[in-house]
Amino acid sequence: MAAADFEIDEGGGTLTLRLTGDWTATSLGRISRRLDDDLHQRCVDAVDLKDLGRFDTAGALAIVQASNCVLPASAWSQRPEAGRTYAMVERLERESAGPPRRSPGWVRGFAKVGRGVQDIVAEATLSMAFLGRLITASGTAMKHPGRIRWAAWFSQGERSGLDAMPIVAVTNFFIGAVIAFLGANLLTQFGAGVFTVQLVAVATLRELAVLITAILLAGRSASSFAAEIGSMRMNQEVDAMQVMGVNPFQALVIPRLTAMIVMMPLLTFIGILAGLFGGLLVTWSQLSYGPAFFVQRISEDPMMGTHLMVGMTKAPVFAVVIAAIGCRQGMAVAGDVESLGRRVTAAVVQAIFAIILLDAIFALIFLELNL
Repeated sequence: MAAADFEIDEGGGTLTLRLTGDWTATSLGRISRRLDDDLHQRCVDAVDLKDLGRFDTAGALAIVQASNCVLPASAWSQRPEAGRTYAMVERLERESAGPPRRSPGWVRGFAKVGRGVQDIVAEATLSMAFLGRLITASGTAMKHPGRIRWAAWFSQGERSGLDAMPIVAVTNFFIGAVIAFLGANLLTQFGAGVFTVQLVAVATLRELAVLITAILLAGRSASSFAAEIGSMRMNQEVDAMQVMGVNPFQALVIPRLTAMIVMMPLLTFIGILAGLFGGLLVTWSQLSYGPAFFVQRISEDPMMGTHLMVGMTKAPVFAVVIAAIGCRQGMAVAGDVESLGRRVTAAVVQAIFAIILLDAIFALIFLELNL
């Protein structure tokens, strides 16, 4: 295999390109760049092919891009097959579209923002449609209790609620301990260390227990719901249910929704107990306030019942949000694994965002109600 090379002859007022060696993809090397530099986009009048070896589309493309004019078919009379290859490449190169014109940066920025707004509107529309179907399915389940799949309900309750008790209790225990540490450190500087008990109680009863529990379940159960239902969508099991006359909402969504609504208040109450216990141990060890004193301070405060009611009121709402978002994202999974990963991630992110947003809305509502 001879390496490709060329000579340029400008005698007689014509520019002749003499090709030698094999002008193929494997033997061109850097000859294309050198040909561009020597021709400077000048027009080639004739081609000398006496010493040309093999010739393919890569060699033709190098000549087309270096020359500023189209070589006639007569220039390839010594090697007609090379002329046909050159003509095909020249025509394709001429007819191919040029690189797309890039828009200014500010235009691309506005376009990206517009696409983001469009995606948000589309997601909100689909979520509202899913919510409507969920309300209809819930009404049907209450109207026909004989069709309820109790085995699925209890199974989801165990997996979503009972199995989550350890992580909920441990997390709330440490959160209560941290709040007690902070309160003991700050309040004792002002001689008000005794109010650490109220700080732990109010924070745990009103906000932290239900919020931490909901965030844990958003990461644990919402992702599980999306992955389970999404896998069934990928395997066309949901379509098979519809063919057999089984309502996917009754079989897949309603049991998970009910399990979350029942188990969320229970887990919140367990989180409250764990958080108070963590605060009790810290105040006992740091401030020497015994358990009897801790319990007495809480029981004597008439607002503790209100704080407990505020925290427990949020639990069912958060449960509906977590279950609905997880099942909604699972039902939206397409037929590929990439879509499953995106939907599981979206389920967790949307659930946590919705929980924090709703918690802020609840705080404003209870503030207006003086609760």
